[in-house]
Amino acid sequence: MSKINLNESLKKLNDIVKWFEGQEEVDVEKGLVKVKEGAQLIKASRERLKEVENEFEEIKKDIVEEDDDKDTS
Repeated sequence: MSKINLNESLKKLNDIVKWFEGQEEVDVEKGLVKVKEGAQLIKASRERLKEVENEFEEIKKDIVEEDDDKDTS
């Protein structure tokens, strides 16, 4: 599974919101498709954000370990 681009996901979610805002009468079938797409984007974005958070934590851990190693030398 390829990593999603968070900026692209936010743009797509914004486009969905604009679509709903632009409707005088929402077509229920099309609206349902848009809601499903939005839900999938949100789920994938949450997963990617968790991955990014984990990557930052690993970097932070490496930096702290390097600093600790320098302090004990």
